[in-house]
Amino acid sequence: MVEGLMQDYELSLQHVLWRIERLHQKKEVVTKRDEGIHRTNYGEMVPRINRLAGALKRLGVKPGDRVATLAWNNNRHLELYYAVPCMGAVLHTLNLRLFPQHLEFIINDAEDKVLFVDQSLLPILKPLIGKIPTIQTIVLLAEGPAPAADGMPEMLDYEALLAAESEGYPWPKLSERMAAAMCYTSGTTGNPKGVVYSHRSQFIHTMGVLQGDNLALQESDSLLPVVPMFHANSWGLPYAAGMAGSKVVFGGRFSADPKSIVELAEEEEVTFLAGVPTVWIALGAYLNESGKRLPRVRTVVCGGSAVPQALMETMDALGLRILHAWGMTETSPLGSVARVAAGTKPEDELRLRLTQGRVAPGVEIRICEPSTGEELPWDGVAFGEIQVRGPWIARGYHNGYDPGKLTEDGWFRTGDVAKITPDGYIVIVDRTKDVIKSGGEWISSVELENAVMAHPKIMEAAVIGLPHSKWDERPVVYAVPKPEFKGKVTQEEIVEFLKDKVAKWWLPDEVRFIDEVPKTSVGKFDKKVLRASAVPITEGATPGARR
Repeated sequence: MVEGLMQDYELSLQHVLWRIERLHQKKEVVTKRDEGIHRTNYGEMVPRINRLAGALKRLGVKPGDRVATLAWNNNRHLELYYAVPCMGAVLHTLNLRLFPQHLEFIINDAEDKVLFVDQSLLPILKPLIGKIPTIQTIVLLAEGPAPAADGMPEMLDYEALLAAESEGYPWPKLSERMAAAMCYTSGTTGNPKGVVYSHRSQFIHTMGVLQGDNLALQESDSLLPVVPMFHANSWGLPYAAGMAGSKVVFGGRFSADPKSIVELAEEEEVTFLAGVPTVWIALGAYLNESGKRLPRVRTVVCGGSAVPQALMETMDALGLRILHAWGMTETSPLGSVARVAAGTKPEDELRLRLTQGRVAPGVEIRICEPSTGEELPWDGVAFGEIQVRGPWIARGYHNGYDPGKLTEDGWFRTGDVAKITPDGYIVIVDRTKDVIKSGGEWISSVELENAVMAHPKIMEAAVIGLPHSKWDERPVVYAVPKPEFKGKVTQEEIVEFLKDKVAKWWLPDEVRFIDEVPKTSVGKFDKKVLRASAVPITEGATPGARR
């Protein structure tokens, strides 16, 4: 074998740190806090990152130790993003929207050693005290010492901790295979499972995010990531911004508030937004009500769940172009992006933008029949489970949970069901657990939801399958009317609207109107909550096609 004559250069996040120190010192990092706007830049942050690494070492943090964060999107959290992995430890971002029992499980499962917490999140931490024995030190991310609180242990002050250290930290040589960060799945089925990212996977994923036909974040952008920093490393955007040199704007605890998003976007000349569909539904409603517009925004990345056509059309009308992306915690998360291929006819563009797009360079994809494992053709008709492989795809979970997620030939089983067109566009049909089987025919809850949300009086809709004595399962729609139409839309009106949009056997047996669709901790529709509280279908007295 003849080897290439290239340097054996370890791919680690230390390179991103080097770039913000040497190339992007003047780029701003802006955070909205309770007391007002906080401004800093990478040049001011790097000495603080060095001090933070020194403080972690003084606290006894060693390579491989897990360091937890319970924090909003803010500049201190970003400092932890760099200091923890670059000193050889593992950044473990805790999902602040999980139930206490899930947080307790996650902290203990990861064996976190030090925990950094925002002051406003102390009420979330308090019920866990005495139940998380691996935590040796708690550090408060605030201005000044921790307030006295009943039942809370002594906490260290973040700023005092940094002030006691030197700005010259001797960064160790790291292996690219070392763990850099951990993020747990949201636990929609059973306990959450830990996904462990390596320096190598984070580095390559960062390069993927920056590619022109992927998310295409640029040095000239001003980025406002609404997606939380605790969720899949905020879709890799903080590191991508560091690599490219983009300005970063954080909303703090106001991140998902549409009024705050608009104000920050206006004041900080934001060009790039990223978040889940529920965020953009609320933002679109606020812009229409207020009459405001965001002309500088060039890209609105939308992921987490499928984009309803009505939402994309609403945002288009407001001058905000949604870029639809697909992925999951286990894919770091970038899996595919819905860029419209050159030469596409104008009348076909919207259809392609609504797909999950083409698989990202570096990732390979296939669809397989879930029960037999047979690979299915890319014909736009056959649908099966998405399986992926690549340098930023998980090959297992922390502590060996759920080993069946990896196929014998090394592909990761995502649990998403899709069809793929001959030219490679992915169309997610459903999650394997959400597909509805009725009378031997499959019904996509995702497609039916999107059809319902196209109704002008409906804001949100979730579809589940409920047992039926004759048809095995039948679809039931849970719909949230727009505020002005609450109590003014009927089941019959929705079913009539659907008749020319979906197959006859897809028509729901019932439409149930609710005030809000329950959401998971990352903003997805939580159908398990709907199923748990659902009353049975009233058979024989409904408008559905199958009676």
